[in-house]
Parts: sequence; structure tokens; C-alpha cells
Amino acid sequence: MSDERETKITSRAGDFPQWYQDVVREGQLAEPAEVVRGCMVIKPHGYAIWEKIQRALDDMFKETGHQNVYFPLLIPESFLKKEAEHVEGFAPEVAVVTHAGGRALEEPYVIRPTSETIIGYFFARWITSHRDLPLKLNQWANVMRWEMKTRLFLRTGEFLWQEGHTAHATHDEAVAEARQMLDVYTRFAEEWMALPVLRGRKSDSERFAGAVTTYAIEGMMQDGRALQAGTSHDLGQNFGKAFDIKFQDENGATDFVWQTSWGVSTRLIGGLVMAHSDDDGLVLPPRLAPVQAVIVPIYRKEQERASVMEVGEALRNDLSRAGVATTFDTSPHARPGAKFYHWERKGVPVRLELGPRDIAAHTVQVRRRTGGDREQIAFDRLSTRVPEILAEMQREIYERALRFREANTVMLEPGAKLLETLEPGDGLPLRFVRAHWCGSAACEARVKDETRATIRCLEFDAPLDQGPCLVCGGPSRSRAVFARAY
Repeated sequence: MSDERETKITSRAGDFPQWYQDVVREGQLAEPAEVVRGCMVIKPHGYAIWEKIQRALDDMFKETGHQNVYFPLLIPESFLKKEAEHVEGFAPEVAVVTHAGGRALEEPYVIRPTSETIIGYFFARWITSHRDLPLKLNQWANVMRWEMKTRLFLRTGEFLWQEGHTAHATHDEAVAEARQMLDVYTRFAEEWMALPVLRGRKSDSERFAGAVTTYAIEGMMQDGRALQAGTSHDLGQNFGKAFDIKFQDENGATDFVWQTSWGVSTRLIGGLVMAHSDDDGLVLPPRLAPVQAVIVPIYRKEQERASVMEVGEALRNDLSRAGVATTFDTSPHARPGAKFYHWERKGVPVRLELGPRDIAAHTVQVRRRTGGDREQIAFDRLSTRVPEILAEMQREIYERALRFREANTVMLEPGAKLLETLEPGDGLPLRFVRAHWCGSAACEARVKDETRATIRCLEFDAPLDQGPCLVCGGPSRSRAVFARAY
């Protein structure tokens, strides 16, 4: 930390992709792992955010009856080939191990891009009866997908995630499970990430390879692009048949299990950056901030230092006991201005400034990362008021993101062109466009070719709204959400 402000953050309006890279760098979240193509190093501040994401989601998974497990990183290549659509969908991204122990392997191993196949193998060994069902597991792991174009957190060769895998006796139970887990992701996105999301079903061209149906939540970033923030898949009996996962029901009949899988990854950290941060750096919703409050001591004379340090430490203890993750920045070689700058770029929600005058008045100056006037708070009110401020900020960040999405989501009017509606121009962000679509894969592909927009989801609660398909003019009973996406 120093007083020199040598690096600048590009403005969002000027160059959004560069702004994103600048905020990730200045927020000390991650950096490219230059010696390993397409991978990243997650730095302590970035990993601390991931740990908070893990803890919150893990509690939710366990509340819904899931247990954590761990499966091997390496998957026999033959496993991936058992489900035809699955192998076709992942073939371009697969990394393969062909040698180990100084010699060629009899069968190559795939570094897991996802674990449906190896989990299917073990499900077939573990499940024989309806009494073994439902089987509801979750794995926290790393995966590898050999991406050609990478961006920190959003798309890297290796990333961290969780993948849930369940087996059920009926299709209705599997569908209910897949929908329940999408509800869990929705709750997490909106209550923890402060990110409003659209919920719905993916089109067939966008669904997970090997799934019957894919459900997703989609958030809008500040450039108007969509971020798929979580997916949940109804796998039907596809993997049950591929891996011969059978069970005997209560009547003695034998059938294949019905399965689901669902997951979110470290791309959520990229979503936090793009949804909430500003031209001064990272902005974090308080529930996911590793440091929620920082106390910065201010003094000019050495004789003032002792009292400021004593009171600052006491206030830190008070806030910590109140459940606020608090740091007291006592670093001796940086001035207050440099400390303000440092913590602002790391997205700490609340900054407390403490000097001799504050001690004399028994108050502290409190500043919100999201702006607004400073608030002067008495020492004896601090442990109740700061949690209130953090809760207010959590709501405000969500409401701001919701207003942004609503302002930039439009209906495609009769006769209007999708591209012109998607791109309003004049420096404005891209839009989400609700437009009629007939259900044809050819019409969907034409939209993608001509506008680079995809169907993000077919919303669950979309009202019946008959109209002509935006491409062919054929009949449509509801609208799909089109957007460009990460």
C-alpha cells in the first residue's frame, strides 16, 4: 500500500471489457496464470469471496437434504462416450491424459469437464432398490474445459464449482428436484449476490448436453449482457440407461432411475463485479464481502497515536462481537488517503474514520462504499447501527440492479428489428428483448447469426401473449428473452 495512485480504472462507458479486467486486478481478486494456458490464480481476496459463496450455498444444499461427496478428477475416456449427446457436446473442450508413470496409458483419462458419467458408474453400484432412492449428492470440485478465448472468472480453462447429482424413482420427483434447486440458486442470487434474475427453461439448442430439459437463472450485467448464473438439469433416464442404473420398485418391477444435475461456479464472482462495481473499483454486497467494515486511524502527532489505536481496537472488537467482519488498518507506512483508496478498490462496504476529534466527541465518521453523505455515529450505537447500514446497502444494491434491468428490458414491437432494439446506441447498454419465437431451431439460429443474440430463457411465468415469430412470422404463444451473453 502506498500514497501513489499509479494505476487507473478504465471507465465502464469507455471500454467495459477493460474496465472489468481493471476492477478484478485492482480489487486483488485474481490474475492470469501465465505459465498455464487459459487458467487463473485466485488471490486471497477473491478466494475469500468464493468461501462465502460456498458457505451460504452449502448450508442451503444441506437444508434440502443433500450430502457432500468427492469423485475422481480423471474419468476413463470410454465413460464420456457412453452418452452420445454428452460426448458430442463436450468433445471440443476436453483435455485428455494419455501418459503417466513414464508410459502410455492403456485407456486415456479425461480431466473432468463435468461428472455425470463417473457418478453414473458409481450410482449403478450403489442403487439396487427403491429404498436407495432418492440419492441426493453434491460435490465441490474443480473442472477443466479447454476454452479458446478466456476471461478471468467468466471463462477459464480450469475453474471451481459445485455440481449436484441426484437419482429418483420417478420423473416427477426428478423434475421437482431440478426446479427446487433452481429456486435455491434464485434465492442465493437475489438475497446474497443482490442480483435480480430471470428464471426459465433453456431452448433445446442451449440446453446441457445429455439433458432432457435445462433450467437457468439469468442476470443482467451493467453493459446489458446476460450472465447465466446457475443451471439445473432434468437428465431424464439418459444417463441411467447409458450406465445401467436400475432399481426395483415396491412391486418388484425394475426400471432405470431418473436423474438431475445442477451447478454454479466461480463465474459468480465475475457476475458480482459486472453487476455492481463502479469506475472507482469493486463494489460488493455486504453479505458476500470478506471485510464488511474497515476502521482507518487518522492522527498527525505521535502522542495522538496511542489513544486512536486503543479506541480503534475497542471499536473493532465491538463490531466483531456484533457479527460485522471488521478490519482495523494499523499499517504504519501508509497515509489515510492511501488506505481509503486501497479499501475502496477492494469493495469494502463501510469505512470508519477515527481521529482525535472523533474520540473527544465519542463518535466515528462512517462512509458507505456506494456513496452518500458521511454518517456520524456515537460509539455506543456503532454495534447496532453498522449492521443496519449493511442491511440497507444490501437492499439498495439489489434495488439498483433491479431498476437497471427493468429500464433495459423491452418488448419487441410489431415491425421493429431485433438488432436495432437490442442495440439502442448513443453509448447506452445493450438490452434484454422479449420477442415472439415460434419454437423453430432454424429461426433461433438465424437470430444468432444475424445479431449474436441467443435465447436466454423461456420464462416460467411468461404470460400467454400470441403473436408472430420475429423471424418467420409463424404463430407464437409467448415471448422468449433474447440477449447477448457472456
